[in-house]
Amino acid sequence: MFGILGILIALGLLIYLSYRGLSVLLLAPLMALVAVLLGGAPLLASYTQIFMPAMGSFIVQFFPLFLLGALFGKLMDDTGSARALAEAIVAGLGEINTIPAIVLACAVLTYGGVSLFVVAFAVYPIAAAMFERARLPRTLIPASIALGAFTFTMTALPGTPAIQNAIPMPYFGTTAFAAPGIGIIAGAIMLSLGLLWIMRRAASWSEPVPARPETRRRTPKELRELAQGEGFDLTGLGEQRLGDLPPVWIAALPIVLVVILNFLLATTLLPVLDTSYLAEKRYGGVSFGAVRGVWAILLALAISVIVMAVLNRGRLPNLKQTLGDGANAATGPAFNTASLVGFGAVIASLPAFDIVRDAVLGIAPGNPLISLSVAVNILAGITGSASGGMSIALQTLGATYLELGRAAGVHPDLLHRVTAIATGGLDALPHNGAVITLLSVCNMTHREAYKDIFVVACAIPLVALLAILILANVTGSF
Repeated sequence: MFGILGILIALGLLIYLSYRGLSVLLLAPLMALVAVLLGGAPLLASYTQIFMPAMGSFIVQFFPLFLLGALFGKLMDDTGSARALAEAIVAGLGEINTIPAIVLACAVLTYGGVSLFVVAFAVYPIAAAMFERARLPRTLIPASIALGAFTFTMTALPGTPAIQNAIPMPYFGTTAFAAPGIGIIAGAIMLSLGLLWIMRRAASWSEPVPARPETRRRTPKELRELAQGEGFDLTGLGEQRLGDLPPVWIAALPIVLVVILNFLLATTLLPVLDTSYLAEKRYGGVSFGAVRGVWAILLALAISVIVMAVLNRGRLPNLKQTLGDGANAATGPAFNTASLVGFGAVIASLPAFDIVRDAVLGIAPGNPLISLSVAVNILAGITGSASGGMSIALQTLGATYLELGRAAGVHPDLLHRVTAIATGGLDALPHNGAVITLLSVCNMTHREAYKDIFVVACAIPLVALLAILILANVTGSF
């Protein structure tokens, strides 16, 4: 009884205190120890022998992805490529299509590998000007950015280099292009319903468009400090002059390269290599399938970073500082997520977790996709993090779901895609770090803008998840 109570108290405090702004890096081990104390397990052993190895294992496995992703995003920001692409898309679609233009601009950037935090900072000034010119309510700006950056490009579209699409790969032996048909269908549902919601909200707006708030806007320095909580130091925020922006083809080339190289490496180039050495103990004794997807994304991002740095050398007066800032930006998100993985490992080690595990696995017996979806969604909602919730679920139950999937005839690719899509539901609850940062960048409160964020980033992704689960059931894919 005390064991279950300890888990519930630890989870409740994790949600509340993270929402109050405390660092997850501190909260996760502290709340894990709370659960340990109430569960009657040894305190120090749980921390040094369970929490830290699990945290370290995640860092070993995924830090290169965080590092290269942060470098890519920092270069897109410092070179002005992110803003150049956003400007071009908005200009191409025109004022009458302001909302679709903002959504598309965010989608292109995030699908190409640009961090959603960088996208929010880069796109908001453009969105604010366009919304004012089109006489649209500014309270819909956060939802428009969230739809493009937080939803289908993060979890559904095949090939996205987002960490949410990378984490399932070593567990299921898949690539970033797993279950492309299901992913495209889910992405189309999220995009179409999300646009429909925002456009109808804009069309039904009967009040005068709110003027820009009279309250003092945050300075670039204050916004950078806010972003540092998520590991992003946006040094050049607000300082990029339009004349310094690169041509659109130079801005778009790295994004195109990431997608194409990722696909070619995963499907054609890497499989022809002799990787039999991976079976040796010193290389982890793993199969090529367990590393193929991660290797493909790493190489695609590395090559694209080099190409971007070379093509924009004149726009980077201090390349060393840019690379240093990008590398530093990787540590916050990586260690925050890894800390949540350690928390999950400790919870999973408690005797009371067996009750939780059996309850989760007992959901829809014989259909692991439903059970997996529920588990990932709940954990993502609790942690306020898609990657954190997914990591905890796969760390504790990934091997179990893979075996259940094989027994039920579910292809690992489908497990991968459903896992990724499921992270994009309850993760965007009010305590989510990306939501808080987005609202702060837009200088709005939860009361003003969160309702629409919830619809496009929580409710509609859940509808898309339900749709693909029904589709899998009807077609017999599982």
